Amino acid sequence: MLTLLVLIVSSLVIVSGNVETASPQFSAMFAFGDSLTDPGNNNYLTSLAKANYVPYGVDFYQGQPSGRFCNGKTVIDLLGELLGLPLLPAYADPLATGQNILKGVCFASAAAGILDESGQNLGERFSFRLQVQNFESILNQLKNVMDDQELTKYLRSSLAVVILGSNDYLNNYLLPSLYASSYIYNPADYADLLIKHYTRHILALYSLGLRKFFLVGIGQLGCIPNQLATSRPPPGKCVSSVNDMVGQFNIQLRSLIDQLNKSHLDAIFVYGNTYGAFGDILKNPHAYGFTVTDEGCCGIGRNRGQITCLPLTIPCMNRKEHVFWDAFHPTEAVNRILATRAYSGPPDDCYPINVQQMADYR
Repeated sequence: MLTLLVLIVSSLVIVSGNVETASPQFSAMFAFGDSLTDPGNNNYLTSLAKANYVPYGVDFYQGQPSGRFCNGKTVIDLLGELLGLPLLPAYADPLATGQNILKGVCFASAAAGILDESGQNLGERFSFRLQVQNFESILNQLKNVMDDQELTKYLRSSLAVVILGSNDYLNNYLLPSLYASSYIYNPADYADLLIKHYTRHILALYSLGLRKFFLVGIGQLGCIPNQLATSRPPPGKCVSSVNDMVGQFNIQLRSLIDQLNKSHLDAIFVYGNTYGAFGDILKNPHAYGFTVTDEGCCGIGRNRGQITCLPLTIPCMNRKEHVFWDAFHPTEAVNRILATRAYSGPPDDCYPINVQQMADYR
């Protein structure tokens, strides 16, 4: 992340017209994820999955790319605003230390998956397992500034957000020329495998002291420009087979939420229904102010999704009317809707309670 941005974050002052409130609703937020929420971790890795160049960040702070795969802010950035928290520093940033990490850290890494091998075709990335390890290293830093009692209270009142799984399909299961997953597992068994690994990592975070978990399902991958361009469904349609696959994962994740809440009464686990929220946007785009739902704002080829946004490409001007920024990622306008629904949405969006209600949960 740019040095100037980190200094602004650490100073907890106005950032792009938004002000951190005096009383954040959580002690901190720790975010685990992939390119949907990476704030620049991959800037520090040897990876093809980077967004540290123009036009990424065209609507971000001073129009500068930070490593976010968006024209502006990610859903984590925007959820943090609603919670009164500053922009989270990227874990890999050298300045993510000391006072700069007290309000939380984002561990998300582009191309990362629940499985270690997912995304390996794109180079280095922090898989979910490595993100948990990175959280442990942050925890060791926090132990230097808090005693055991203070740290326990701090972690119990912090929010853990997990947005992972897309790359386990896009950069694993759906690439049979590079991965054997689709030959070994049918979609149901593959979802089982993902949930097994996912559960292990969530319980590891629980064992380290976190107690409030917002676990977000996978969106409708069959509707992103990349899949529309490669699979070429009928006009106005999504790739139903892909949506059915991720739907099986989401069903199991929601079931896992019930299991975890029953077996860990001192914690709260919440399911974020991104699949449903995103589907609502695609079905009713004009109600949300969108006019373009099937192509990227920045990209090349069919649906502007065959090749994703390249350096110095000129993006569309009507970005607030586009659902998708590039071949894979939503615009800031969509991220803002998703953040708002996560924060204050009904049980259809967040089950069994929303993030705002999680803040008051004891």
